[in-house]
Amino acid sequence: MKDLFGKALLDYQNGNYTEDIITSTNISEADDLPLPYLFRNFKDMPKLEKRALKLANGRVLDVGCGAGSHSLYLQEKGLTVKAIDISKGAIEVAKLRGVKQAEVKPLLEETETFDTILLLMNGTGIFQELSQVATYLKHLKSLLNKNGQILIDSSDIKYMYEDEDGGYWMDLNATYHGELDYFLSYKGEDENPMKWLYLDFEKLKLACETVGLKCELVAEGEHFDYLARLISI
Repeated sequence: MKDLFGKALLDYQNGNYTEDIITSTNISEADDLPLPYLFRNFKDMPKLEKRALKLANGRVLDVGCGAGSHSLYLQEKGLTVKAIDISKGAIEVAKLRGVKQAEVKPLLEETETFDTILLLMNGTGIFQELSQVATYLKHLKSLLNKNGQILIDSSDIKYMYEDEDGGYWMDLNATYHGELDYFLSYKGEDENPMKWLYLDFEKLKLACETVGLKCELVAEGEHFDYLARLISI
Protein backbone atom coordinates (compact mmCIF):
# COMPACT_ATOMS: atom_id res chain seq x y z
CA MET A 1 0.00 0.00 0.00
CA LYS A 2 1.37 3.41 -1.00
CA ASP A 3 -0.77 5.11 1.68
CA LEU A 4 -2.06 7.85 -0.61
CA PHE A 5 -5.00 8.19 1.80
CA GLY A 6 -2.61 9.01 4.63
CA LYS A 7 -0.64 11.36 2.40
CA ALA A 8 -3.82 13.27 1.55
CA LEU A 9 -4.82 13.55 5.20
CA LEU A 10 -1.36 14.83 6.13
CA ASP A 11 -1.49 17.41 3.34
CA TYR A 12 -4.80 18.72 4.65
CA GLN A 13 -3.63 18.70 8.26
CA ASN A 14 -0.45 20.59 7.34
CA GLY A 15 -2.23 23.25 5.30
CA ASN A 16 -1.26 21.85 1.90
CA TYR A 17 -4.81 21.18 0.66
CA THR A 18 -4.98 21.64 -3.11
CA GLU A 19 -7.15 18.77 -4.32
CA ASP A 20 -9.33 15.90 -3.15
CA ILE A 21 -9.00 12.13 -3.24
CA ILE A 22 -10.56 10.44 -6.29
CA THR A 23 -12.31 7.11 -5.73
CA SER A 24 -14.03 4.62 -8.02
CA THR A 25 -15.10 0.98 -8.08
CA ASN A 26 -15.53 -1.70 -10.72
CA ILE A 27 -19.22 -0.71 -10.99
CA SER A 28 -19.02 3.08 -10.51
CA GLU A 29 -17.25 5.99 -12.13
CA ALA A 30 -14.69 8.28 -10.52
CA ASP A 31 -15.96 10.52 -7.73
CA ASP A 32 -14.38 13.09 -5.43
CA LEU A 33 -13.86 12.31 -1.74
CA PRO A 34 -13.52 15.83 -0.25
CA LEU A 35 -10.72 15.99 2.31
CA PRO A 36 -12.57 18.50 4.54
CA TYR A 37 -15.32 15.90 5.00
CA LEU A 38 -12.81 13.53 6.61
CA PHE A 39 -12.10 16.20 9.24
CA ARG A 40 -15.76 16.91 10.02
CA ASN A 41 -17.08 17.60 13.48
CA PHE A 42 -20.12 16.00 15.09
CA LYS A 43 -22.71 18.42 13.71
CA ASP A 44 -21.61 17.65 10.13
CA MET A 45 -21.75 13.86 10.50
CA PRO A 46 -24.55 11.73 8.96
CA LYS A 47 -27.33 10.73 11.34
CA LEU A 48 -26.23 7.09 11.53
CA GLU A 49 -22.76 8.13 12.68
CA LYS A 50 -24.25 10.47 15.26
CA ARG A 51 -26.49 7.67 16.53
CA ALA A 52 -23.55 5.29 16.84
CA LEU A 53 -21.42 7.81 18.73
CA LYS A 54 -24.25 8.51 21.15
CA LEU A 55 -24.61 4.77 21.83
CA ALA A 56 -20.89 4.29 22.49
CA ASN A 57 -19.93 3.66 26.10
CA GLY A 58 -17.07 2.39 28.24
CA ARG A 59 -13.69 1.75 26.63
CA VAL A 60 -13.97 2.22 22.86
CA LEU A 61 -12.06 0.82 19.89
CA ASP A 62 -12.38 3.01 16.78
CA VAL A 63 -11.56 0.72 13.84
CA GLY A 64 -10.39 2.42 10.64
CA CYS A 65 -10.25 5.73 12.46
CA GLY A 66 -8.99 7.81 9.54
CA ALA A 67 -8.32 11.38 10.66
CA GLY A 68 -9.77 10.58 14.09
CA SER A 69 -12.99 12.62 14.03
CA HIS A 70 -15.06 9.96 15.81
CA SER A 71 -12.37 9.33 18.41
CA LEU A 72 -12.00 13.03 19.16
CA TYR A 73 -15.72 13.44 19.74
CA LEU A 74 -15.81 10.49 22.15
CA GLN A 75 -12.71 11.73 24.00
CA GLU A 76 -14.41 15.07 24.49
CA LYS A 77 -17.35 13.17 26.03
CA GLY A 78 -14.96 11.63 28.56
CA LEU A 79 -14.63 8.15 27.07
CA THR A 80 -11.35 6.25 26.79
CA VAL A 81 -10.68 5.56 23.12
CA LYS A 82 -8.14 3.51 21.19
CA ALA A 83 -7.99 4.35 17.48
CA ILE A 84 -6.50 1.98 14.91
CA ASP A 85 -5.96 2.20 11.16
CA ILE A 86 -3.69 0.52 8.62
CA SER A 87 -2.76 3.95 7.25
CA LYS A 88 0.39 5.33 8.87
CA GLY A 89 -0.47 8.82 7.66
CA ALA A 90 -3.97 8.65 9.11
CA ILE A 91 -2.62 7.66 12.53
CA GLU A 92 -0.10 10.48 12.41
CA VAL A 93 -2.92 12.93 11.66
CA ALA A 94 -5.15 11.48 14.39
CA LYS A 95 -2.36 12.02 16.92
CA LEU A 96 -1.68 15.55 15.67
CA ARG A 97 -5.38 16.35 16.13
CA GLY A 98 -5.32 15.13 19.71
CA VAL A 99 -6.31 11.46 19.71
CA LYS A 100 -4.54 10.18 22.82
CA GLN A 101 -4.13 6.53 21.83
CA ALA A 102 -3.74 5.83 18.13
CA GLU A 103 -1.87 2.94 16.54
CA VAL A 104 -1.09 1.58 13.07
CA LYS A 105 -2.64 -1.88 13.32
CA PRO A 106 -4.88 -4.19 11.27
CA LEU A 107 -8.04 -5.20 13.10
CA LEU A 108 -7.12 -8.89 13.12
CA GLU A 109 -3.95 -8.06 15.08
CA GLU A 110 -5.80 -6.26 17.88
CA THR A 111 -5.81 -8.21 21.17
CA GLU A 112 -7.14 -5.82 23.85
CA THR A 113 -10.77 -5.88 24.95
CA PHE A 114 -13.39 -3.15 24.80
CA ASP A 115 -16.93 -2.20 25.80
CA THR A 116 -17.72 -0.65 22.42
CA ILE A 117 -16.16 -1.34 19.03
CA LEU A 118 -16.93 1.14 16.25
CA LEU A 119 -16.75 0.31 12.54
CA LEU A 120 -18.20 3.31 10.74
CA MET A 121 -18.23 4.77 7.20
CA ASN A 122 -19.21 1.40 5.75
CA GLY A 123 -17.58 -0.58 8.51
CA THR A 124 -18.09 -3.89 6.72
CA GLY A 125 -15.68 -2.69 4.03
CA ILE A 126 -12.65 -4.02 5.90
CA PHE A 127 -14.07 -7.56 5.71
CA GLN A 128 -13.16 -7.29 2.00
CA GLU A 129 -15.09 -10.36 0.82
CA LEU A 130 -18.12 -12.35 1.92
CA SER A 131 -15.90 -15.37 2.60
CA GLN A 132 -14.01 -13.43 5.30
CA VAL A 133 -16.98 -12.05 7.22
CA ALA A 134 -17.12 -14.90 9.75
CA THR A 135 -13.37 -14.61 10.44
CA TYR A 136 -13.68 -10.92 11.24
CA LEU A 137 -16.85 -11.33 13.30
CA LYS A 138 -15.29 -14.09 15.43
CA HIS A 139 -12.29 -11.87 16.10
CA LEU A 140 -14.47 -8.86 16.93
CA LYS A 141 -16.45 -11.01 19.35
CA SER A 142 -13.22 -12.04 21.08
CA LEU A 143 -12.42 -8.36 21.73
CA LEU A 144 -15.66 -7.63 23.59
CA ASN A 145 -15.85 -7.22 27.33
CA LYS A 146 -18.88 -8.67 29.11
CA ASN A 147 -22.01 -6.85 27.88
CA GLY A 148 -19.92 -5.21 25.16
CA GLN A 149 -21.24 -4.06 21.79
CA ILE A 150 -20.12 -3.67 18.19
CA LEU A 151 -21.64 -0.75 16.26
CA ILE A 152 -21.25 -1.15 12.51
CA ASP A 153 -22.78 0.45 9.44
CA SER A 154 -23.07 -0.52 5.79
CA SER A 155 -25.37 -0.36 2.78
CA ASP A 156 -27.16 -2.72 0.45
CA ILE A 157 -25.84 -1.55 -2.91
CA LYS A 158 -28.21 -3.71 -4.93
CA TYR A 159 -29.73 -0.45 -6.22
CA MET A 160 -26.54 0.22 -8.18
CA TYR A 161 -27.39 -2.72 -10.44
CA GLU A 162 -30.92 -1.53 -11.24
CA ASP A 163 -31.76 -0.76 -14.85
CA GLU A 164 -34.24 1.78 -16.22
CA ASP A 165 -37.07 -0.77 -16.19
CA GLY A 166 -36.69 -1.52 -12.49
CA GLY A 167 -34.97 -4.85 -13.10
CA TYR A 168 -31.45 -5.86 -12.07
CA TRP A 169 -28.54 -6.71 -14.34
CA MET A 170 -26.52 -8.67 -11.78
CA ASP A 171 -24.75 -11.81 -12.95
CA LEU A 172 -26.26 -14.54 -10.78
CA ASN A 173 -23.17 -16.68 -11.38
CA ALA A 174 -20.85 -13.95 -10.13
CA THR A 175 -19.75 -13.22 -6.57
CA TYR A 176 -21.95 -11.38 -4.03
CA HIS A 177 -23.08 -8.02 -5.40
CA GLY A 178 -21.54 -6.11 -2.48
CA GLU A 179 -18.00 -7.30 -3.22
CA LEU A 180 -16.26 -4.46 -5.04
CA ASP A 181 -12.83 -3.61 -6.37
CA TYR A 182 -12.00 -0.21 -4.90
CA PHE A 183 -9.65 2.27 -6.55
CA LEU A 184 -8.18 5.45 -5.07
CA SER A 185 -5.96 8.11 -6.56
CA TYR A 186 -4.47 11.33 -5.23
CA LYS A 187 -2.52 14.02 -7.06
CA GLY A 188 -2.19 11.89 -10.17
CA GLU A 189 -0.94 8.79 -8.37
CA ASP A 190 -2.93 5.55 -8.15
CA GLU A 191 -3.15 3.46 -4.99
CA ASN A 192 -2.96 -0.32 -5.29
CA PRO A 193 -6.53 -1.64 -5.87
CA MET A 194 -8.22 -3.18 -2.84
CA LYS A 195 -11.27 -5.28 -2.04
CA TRP A 196 -14.17 -3.54 -0.29
CA LEU A 197 -17.39 -5.12 0.96
CA TYR A 198 -20.85 -3.58 1.23
CA LEU A 199 -22.99 -6.02 3.22
CA ASP A 200 -26.78 -5.96 3.31
CA PHE A 201 -28.38 -6.27 6.75
CA GLU A 202 -29.85 -9.74 6.27
CA LYS A 203 -26.48 -11.14 5.20
CA LEU A 204 -24.82 -9.51 8.21
CA LYS A 205 -27.48 -10.85 10.57
CA LEU A 206 -27.11 -14.38 9.23
CA ALA A 207 -23.32 -14.25 9.53
CA CYS A 208 -23.61 -13.00 13.11
CA GLU A 209 -25.89 -15.88 14.07
CA THR A 210 -23.31 -18.40 12.86
CA VAL A 211 -20.64 -17.02 15.22
CA GLY A 212 -22.80 -16.42 18.29
CA LEU A 213 -23.58 -12.74 17.90
CA LYS A 214 -27.01 -11.13 18.06
CA CYS A 215 -27.51 -8.53 15.32
CA GLU A 216 -29.99 -5.71 15.95
CA LEU A 217 -31.04 -3.10 13.40
CA VAL A 218 -30.58 0.24 15.18
CA ALA A 219 -31.48 2.66 12.41
CA GLU A 220 -31.80 3.00 8.66
CA GLY A 221 -30.49 5.87 6.58
CA GLU A 222 -31.99 7.57 3.58
CA HIS A 223 -30.10 5.61 0.93
CA PHE A 224 -30.18 1.88 1.66
CA ASP A 225 -27.72 2.31 4.53
CA TYR A 226 -28.15 1.07 8.07
CA LEU A 227 -26.56 0.96 11.53
CA ALA A 228 -26.45 -2.36 13.39
CA ARG A 229 -25.58 -3.31 16.97
CA LEU A 230 -23.95 -6.67 17.59
CA ILE A 231 -23.77 -8.29 21.02
CA SER A 232 -22.67 -11.69 22.27
CA ILE A 233 -25.45 -14.23 22.75
